[in-house]
Amino acid sequence: MPRDNAATAVALDRVSFRYEAMEMRFDVAIAAGEFVVVLGPSGAGKSTLLNLIAGFDRPTAGRMALMGEDVGDKVPADRPVTTLFQEGNLFPHLTVAENVALGLHPGLRLTPDQWRHVTMALDRMGLAGLSERWPRHLSGGERQRVALARSLVRNRPILLLDEPFAALDPGRRREMTDLVRTLAKDRGLTVVMVSHQLEEVRDLPVRALFIHDGHIIADGPMAGLLSAPASDEVRAYLGR
Repeated sequence: MPRDNAATAVALDRVSFRYEAMEMRFDVAIAAGEFVVVLGPSGAGKSTLLNLIAGFDRPTAGRMALMGEDVGDKVPADRPVTTLFQEGNLFPHLTVAENVALGLHPGLRLTPDQWRHVTMALDRMGLAGLSERWPRHLSGGERQRVALARSLVRNRPILLLDEPFAALDPGRRREMTDLVRTLAKDRGLTVVMVSHQLEEVRDLPVRALFIHDGHIIADGPMAGLLSAPASDEVRAYLGR
């Protein structure tokens, strides 16, 4: 594995985790600024990999470093990570702007400059003019854009996406994926995204990890993994 340094955003060294009867083990290094898509069948351990990085699950063995720093004893709030789940979990009693502002202060006590950052984030998401709306008045795609804006204002260098656009139609899913890639490139973010939707990622020039039974069994460019699958498990996943 690469040495722990700022150029390696995520480093998992023999990290183990047991879920029911499945013993998972992950060895992987992800460079700073890299965009990685995690694929695999349901129950393979994709979300567990993200939860271990974020600190929601704790490994039974192994070592993990984020941005060159060992995070084995750090709680999720103290890790340089933001996680966006399938459901954006917007608060229905808060406006769009207030939901985004939660990323900066849980009590919504923001400085004028921070509120300007909220407005800029909404503009970047194509949500200008919607800051005072309630979540119930938004479409599914708009709600996910609000959740993404909240993730970005936190300004953490690692962004974890756990099937965040699965509830959207295929066109919207690809639109949101392209938006994340653009924002990640502009801001130098490291992105690890779990996806079940091959149509939204199959032609992306990104790195792909394929997880089966709690282990990474394929790691390489997306195009190569899909065009020349190297194992029966990947071929079965692709329906070949």
